[in-house]
Amino acid sequence: MENKEDLAKISPVQLDAKSSLQFKCHEGLNCFTKCCRGINIILTPYDIIRLKNRLQLTSDQFLAIYTKPELLEKTDLPVVTLKLSDDKQKSCPFVRDTGCIIYEDRPTACRYYPVGVATLSNKEDYKDGFYFLINESHCEGFKEDKIQTITEWRKGQGVDIHDEINEGWTELLVKKRSFPKNIKLTDQSKKMFFMISYNIDKFKEFVFNSSFLERYAIDSAVIEDIKSDEKALLQFGIKWLVHILFNKDKKDDPEFKVASA
Repeated sequence: MENKEDLAKISPVQLDAKSSLQFKCHEGLNCFTKCCRGINIILTPYDIIRLKNRLQLTSDQFLAIYTKPELLEKTDLPVVTLKLSDDKQKSCPFVRDTGCIIYEDRPTACRYYPVGVATLSNKEDYKDGFYFLINESHCEGFKEDKIQTITEWRKGQGVDIHDEINEGWTELLVKKRSFPKNIKLTDQSKKMFFMISYNIDKFKEFVFNSSFLERYAIDSAVIEDIKSDEKALLQFGIKWLVHILFNKDKKDDPEFKVASA
C-alpha cells in the first residue's frame, strides 16, 4: 500500500522476520484512517474472494464496482487495484471516520501496513523475508509502546494466511518478471491469468461446464475439493496456469495428465 506523497519517506532499512516493530494503530490516534486515503492497493486473488463474499457479490459485480484494471510493472500481466472514492482525499470506499467497515476481510496490503514487502518470493531462500517500514510523516502509530517482531505482526494481522493462499500466484509473478522483455504472453494467456486470479466464479464455470475435466485426468478427491472450496479452486487454478504457461514437457506433469481417450 503506497501513499504517493510519502514515497520518498519510505525507510531504506532492510528488516527480516525477527526484526522488531514498534507500532500500534487505534481509533485514539489523530492520524486514524489517514493511511486509508490517497493510496494505491493491488488486490490479490484471495483479497477478491474475501471481499466479494463479504459483500455478497459475484466476482463480476465486485470487479465492476470496486476495481480498476492495470498492468503490473515488469510483468505485463493484468492486475486490479482498488477503485478509490471520488472525494477530495481519494479515500478507500470502505473507510469511515470510525474505521474500516470490512476490517475482518481487509486486503493483504492493508494487513501488512506499516510493513512493506521487498520481495514477492516465498521460496526457501527468502524464509526470513525482506521487509521495510513505511514511515509516513503523519503516522503516530510508531510512537506507541507496542513492540513485536515482524513474524508476530504478520500472524496477528492474519497476513501469513493470505500469503500462504496467494503463494503460487506470487511465485508466478516472480517467474514472469524474470522473463526477457521480448518474451510476451499471448492475449489469450493474459485473459486466462486474469480469470483465474480475479474471477473465481467464471473459472469455476470454466472447469465444471466445459470439456476441462474430460481433457485432464484430475483425481476425484481434488474435483470434490475444488467444487466446494474457493480457496482450493484458486490454488488449483494457479497450478494449472503455471502448467500451461511454463511447463515445457506438459505430458510429464502428474497433476494434469491428459485423460485417456
